[in-house]
Amino acid sequence: MKKVLATLTVLSMLMFGSATVMAQQADEQTAAQTEQVTTAAAEQAAPAVVEEAAEEAGGMVALHKTLKTKFIEGGAGFMALTLLTLVFGLALCIERIIYLSLSKTNTQALLKKVEDALNNGGIEAAKEVCRNTRGPVASIFYQGLDRYDEGVDVVEKTVASYGGVQMGLLEKNLSWISLFISIAPSLGFLGTIIGMIEAFDKIQQVGDISATVVAGGIKVALLTTLLGLVIAVVLQLFYNYILSLIEGLVNEMEDSSISLLDLVVEYNKKNGK
Repeated sequence: MKKVLATLTVLSMLMFGSATVMAQQADEQTAAQTEQVTTAAAEQAAPAVVEEAAEEAGGMVALHKTLKTKFIEGGAGFMALTLLTLVFGLALCIERIIYLSLSKTNTQALLKKVEDALNNGGIEAAKEVCRNTRGPVASIFYQGLDRYDEGVDVVEKTVASYGGVQMGLLEKNLSWISLFISIAPSLGFLGTIIGMIEAFDKIQQVGDISATVVAGGIKVALLTTLLGLVIAVVLQLFYNYILSLIEGLVNEMEDSSISLLDLVVEYNKKNGK
């Protein structure tokens, strides 16, 4: 009986081992087939990807060459002068956008902190909160609270006056941006006049009107005008965006200033003043 059981056990182990080996071989064959299919698909897709990347790179190179050619044809010196308006204008726009973005303050959170500071620590605690908060709203709050001892009327006048100061800081350099917006198309039109003068000079020298003679001067005129108008449009978009940021900040300043005066009046009532 024991021999029969041993024999059955050995046969079972052999059958299990054979099944395991066959399953592993099947898995390996399936993996190999999958890898072959994947490799074939990748090999088929690779040329398309490479071709697409090459087309994109070629398109960028062609665009760069076209812009460079047109820049030279328009007169490198005059086109460079017009392009400087874009460089300086964009520099000022980026500076304003960064400044205005950093000037944004969560006015509701600031008012809550100031109210808690007034209730718990008085005016000095509220001033400390404003001193440690960045932005024009906090600066206005600090200036108003700093003159609390002189009365609520003085606080109100101080807030209004210092609000005007902060508004001036927000609008800093906007006049220069608007100047470059005006100068860019003006330089373009100036290039138009220069190009037309060159065209008429060539006509006078040749003594006859022909498309070949006139084409060079007209091309210079059109290219400089085009560059000036494009620069003006780009700077105008940035300028309007900056104005929208300033309007939002000014509205926050005015609304929060009224809320600050309400907090000061309430603080006076609690302290019997």
